Amino acid sequence: MLSAHPAVLEELLRRYDELRAKHAEDHDEVRRRLEDVCYTLCVSTGTRDIAKAIDAAREQVRRSSFGRWASAPA
Repeated sequence: MLSAHPAVLEELLRRYDELRAKHAEDHDEVRRRLEDVCYTLCVSTGTRDIAKAIDAAREQVRRSSFGRWASAPA
């Protein structure tokens, strides 16, 4: 399975958090953008549930960050 670049996942997670905070304002535009981000997170992580998508995206970002840190020259 293809996996999204960690930077893309980080940006999607950031946008998701930002839009969730604005979702209480109940604007159609915010709701539509949130739905788009949720869909993209699900597609990017191969899941069908936003909670699972968020967990998977965070795990992929965490693993990539650890990999970069672990392979950095001393």
